[in-house]
Amino acid sequence: MGFKMGIVGLPNVGKSTLFNALTRTAAAQAANFPFCTIEPNVGDVAVPDPRLDKLATIAGSNQTIPTRMTFVDIAGLVKGASKGEGLGNQFLANIREVDAIAHVVRCFEDDDVTHVENRIDPVADAETIETELMLADIESIEKRLVNITRKVRGGDKEAVQQERLLRAALAVLEDGKPARTVQVDDEDRRAWKMLQLLTTKPVLYVCNVGESDAAEGNALSAKVGEMAAAEGNSHVVISAQIEEEISQLDAEEAEMFLTEMGLDEAGLSRLIKAGYELLHLETYFTVGPKEARAWTIRAGTTAPKAAGVIHGDFERGFIRAETISYDDFVTLGGEQAAKEAGKMRAEGKAYIVKDGDVLHFLFNT
Repeated sequence: MGFKMGIVGLPNVGKSTLFNALTRTAAAQAANFPFCTIEPNVGDVAVPDPRLDKLATIAGSNQTIPTRMTFVDIAGLVKGASKGEGLGNQFLANIREVDAIAHVVRCFEDDDVTHVENRIDPVADAETIETELMLADIESIEKRLVNITRKVRGGDKEAVQQERLLRAALAVLEDGKPARTVQVDDEDRRAWKMLQLLTTKPVLYVCNVGESDAAEGNALSAKVGEMAAAEGNSHVVISAQIEEEISQLDAEEAEMFLTEMGLDEAGLSRLIKAGYELLHLETYFTVGPKEARAWTIRAGTTAPKAAGVIHGDFERGFIRAETISYDDFVTLGGEQAAKEAGKMRAEGKAYIVKDGDVLHFLFNT
C-alpha cells in the first residue's frame, strides 16, 4: 500500500532542496529561478523506525526492510495557476494524484534567493496556493455539474449523489473555505473521495527556516503554526539547507552534526512522523530469520486487510493472525519466549491491527 505526499509551494521556497535531501539524490534541480522543476520528481523514502532494527537484532534477521513513503516534488505554483499562469494546470493535475500535501513555506530571510512576489510572508504565500487550488476546484465542479445534468434528470442514483456532494463542496468553496471543511457522512465517503478535489487533501505546512532557527523556529514559523492550528492542520519546522547537508554525511557524522546544531533528530524523521499522523497511518511488523519488515496501514485496518498489504492471497484466504505486541516481543526476547509466556494471541477477521504489532498470518491457498 503506497502513500504519496506532494511537496508544493511557491517558486524558490526550498521545495526541491528539501526533496533532494529527503531522497538523497540530486534528481530535482535546486536552482534560484522559478520552474526549475519542470516535471514532477518522485522519490521513495525509507521510513526511519528504530523498532524495526530492534526486532531484527532480537530475531537474528538477515536483513531489514523498512516501509516507505513516496514524495512527489511538484514544481512551483504561482498566482493565476488555476487559469494556466506559470505552468498552471499541469501541476494541478499532479496534485490530484497524491494522498496529502506538504506545503513548503519560506520562513527565512536571504537577499540572494529571490521571492516570486518580492516579499517574505509565509502566511500570504500559503493563502496564494490555497486560493489557486480552491479556484481550480470551483472550475472543475462547475464543469462537472453541467456534464451530469442529463443523468440527474434521468434519476441515476450515482449522479444524484455526485451532484449533491459537488454542490456541498461548491457552497463552502464560494464561501472562501477549502472542500475539506465539508462534513461528509460515512455512506458518502467513497463517492466523496472519487471527486478528487484538490482542497480535500490534508495539508502539512513545512516551515523552511535558516540554519540558526532549525531548533526553535522563528517569528515567521510561529505565524504559520497559528494559521495551521486555526485550520485544524499541522506544521513542522525544518531547515532544508541542514537536511541537504545531512544527506551527504554518513550516519555517525550526521548524528554529530545534529548534536552540534542542537537538534534531537533529522527533519526527515519529523516530517515523516507528521505525515503519518496527518494520514492516520500505522506500522506493523513481520519478523523472522530471513528478514524483519515494516508494513504501512491506515489506523483502524482489520487483520485481513493488513494481510492484503503483503499479498492479495493473504487477505482472500485469511484464517487468523498470530499476534505479539512490540513491547512483549522486545521485553521477552523474541517470538518463542513470547509464545511460552502466553503473549502470542490468535486474532480473527474482526481484529483491528495496532501500531507496532508483530504479526504472522495463516491463510488458505
